[in-house]
Amino acid sequence: MSSSHSYPHEPTGVETRKLGMWVFLSTEILFFGTLITTFMIFKGSDFPGMKLTDVYDIPFTSISSFILLMSSLTMVLAHNALEANDQEKTRVWLLATAMLGAVFLAGQIYEFTEFYHKGFELTTNIFSSSFYVLTGFHGLHVFIGVVLLLALWGIGQRQKWLTLEGGMNLEFVALYWHFVDIVWIVLFTVVYLI
Repeated sequence: MSSSHSYPHEPTGVETRKLGMWVFLSTEILFFGTLITTFMIFKGSDFPGMKLTDVYDIPFTSISSFILLMSSLTMVLAHNALEANDQEKTRVWLLATAMLGAVFLAGQIYEFTEFYHKGFELTTNIFSSSFYVLTGFHGLHVFIGVVLLLALWGIGQRQKWLTLEGGMNLEFVALYWHFVDIVWIVLFTVVYLI
């Protein structure tokens, strides 16, 4: 086995940083699982005030979802470019991924603003609270991902060189970003489509 893929100094045989990232993502699954379960419990109940079905715009949210899912493609292209040692394309795809994430966030902010103006507020009822907490928690994760992507892009701009080893590398940010996108597929299905 080549030394670039084996970690004999690690007791688990897996690089500690990679194991740490997987453990972190596992805890995030627990957080999102709890929030989704809470949302589903309240979704079927009848509460006073506006309902989500009175205000949501499936076509708009579908476009926002498509934009976020396309950012997974650009993230894969950034990773592939780095593996091919093409620093310029890596930086371009990282920036594209960050911009797509930012567009998704702008769409979420617009959507929340529209909901608020139509009367579906955080305090309308317990269901609206669970909706905003769930989707807002995901939005926070997208924001953190955008910051990480821009940090990597900035490192690449300043040093003119990114690697797959050491520090906050692209592979870990890619794992996080794909996790955030997969969670959104679940949320979009549970919150808007079911």
